Amino acid sequence: MLQSLAIKNFALIEDMKVPFSKGFTIITGETGSGKSILLDALALVLGRRADLSALRNKEEKCVVEAEFAIENYALADFFHQEELDYEPLTIIRREILPSGKSRAFVNDSPVTLDVLSRLSKALIDIHSQHDTQQLSEEDFQFFLIDALAENTPLLQEYQAALKVYKQQSKKLQELKDFQENTQKEHDYNTFVLGELQEIDLEEGMQEELEAFYTQASNSETIRDNLTEAANLLAEEEQGIMTQVRELSSLFSSLSSYSPQYNELYERIDAVFIELDDLSREVYDLAENVEFDPKKLARVQKKLQKIYDLQKKHKVATVAELIAIEEALEAKVAQMENIEGDIEIAQKEADLALQTLSALAQKLHKAREKVIPTLTKSLQTSLKDLGMPNAQFQISLSPTDHYQAKGNDTLSFLFSANKGGNFGLLKKTASGGELSRIMLTIKSLLATKIALPTIIFDEIDTGVSGEIAHKMGEIMKQMSQSRQVFAISHLPQVASKGDAHIKIYKTDIEGRTTTQFQALSQEQRIEEIAQMLGGKDITDSARAHAKELLKSE
Repeated sequence: MLQSLAIKNFALIEDMKVPFSKGFTIITGETGSGKSILLDALALVLGRRADLSALRNKEEKCVVEAEFAIENYALADFFHQEELDYEPLTIIRREILPSGKSRAFVNDSPVTLDVLSRLSKALIDIHSQHDTQQLSEEDFQFFLIDALAENTPLLQEYQAALKVYKQQSKKLQELKDFQENTQKEHDYNTFVLGELQEIDLEEGMQEELEAFYTQASNSETIRDNLTEAANLLAEEEQGIMTQVRELSSLFSSLSSYSPQYNELYERIDAVFIELDDLSREVYDLAENVEFDPKKLARVQKKLQKIYDLQKKHKVATVAELIAIEEALEAKVAQMENIEGDIEIAQKEADLALQTLSALAQKLHKAREKVIPTLTKSLQTSLKDLGMPNAQFQISLSPTDHYQAKGNDTLSFLFSANKGGNFGLLKKTASGGELSRIMLTIKSLLATKIALPTIIFDEIDTGVSGEIAHKMGEIMKQMSQSRQVFAISHLPQVASKGDAHIKIYKTDIEGRTTTQFQALSQEQRIEEIAQMLGGKDITDSARAHAKELLKSE
């Protein structure tokens, strides 16, 4: 509940703080006295954007601070999610600086207007004549029916299923779009992949092929050079081997004369052995040089394919071609498996739709079940409020289109006169009738859901007498389980309050200022008497006022 409201430097208010009590509080005052200032100040607390023109003194900041008791509002999770300090007695503060900058705080922690707005909606509901337009909005009508049917858990389950269905449908559509949009790309990828797979790419193969090609294409030169080298080494008369053998023989005969000669002999003998081994190896190489024109042609063709692919894909190595091949394999495989993926996704989407449809049907049946009760309650209550011929035609029609509220379309029609045509509320009901219908609906909602503090801003406009008395009774009854405020010009409504606040203007130091005053019992008699008979209060008006208050 709203515990207090402090306002400083706002419109016609200098500096004031008003405490509030639970139950039913009446707010009265002459036209232009400043009742709208109270609502404007509360609107700032509710997250409305600030206006620099609201500052009374343009050189000082404006501060509006509302204190709420929230222990019964189940808001601990909200505070935790928004990383705010949870306090059973929570203070919301708005500041408007002379620069025009606006700041908002919850328990001294700065918050955005979005956070403030979402929190405030759970704390206070200001209802004015303008808000009766909600009655014509389908969302509000569904909210009413679902509240009376106690559909909240079912609606949450349905919305969770709707989320799953949308996800599955999106996945299915993405697969279908992928299949449709990438068919040409798939054909191209398959062709390119075939080119790469045809040459059986392996790491290091290019170097091996290039080495073979270099040797094979120069095999005759290599063989000639190796043959000549073998001859140089092993020719009988002039070969290196013959000469080294003779050199070895000479030093063999000298080896016994000196260790130095012997050492040279051993070295020459080692050279001869190495040359002999080298000669055999060169001879073997010369004998085994192959020249296979067909193999050379195959290698040349394969190398050319590698070079062409490297140029095509703008890479320089086989390793890079292999990476491209692997990526193409993944793409082609995905496309080749798309039919199976689509089939699986279709089954998942069908199952999600089946679940969603079953929940939507449950919602439909629960709503249909409560509509007769709603219709009867509305017509009965409105009869007491001076609308004896008010009738409603409320019907649901299921569709194949699933929305956040289900797959129902709602027809909510009204007729104020016996034998009259039914039509949309906004076209067939007057402003006063809409106010009474809204009050009736609010009272019905109050029996099913935990409504926040409610402020009715002149909801009784256009009525009087017994109807005003009945409207006051309804608001009084609602206040048994929540805090209710009524801004009213009617004595019949004003007399129902548990507390009464008067708003008036006065001149202080040459400036008009709005003041709030909590009225005592005697002051209430005078205020209600004035509402009954005008400024010149008569004894009969006082007596009537006493009777109205006494009856409560």
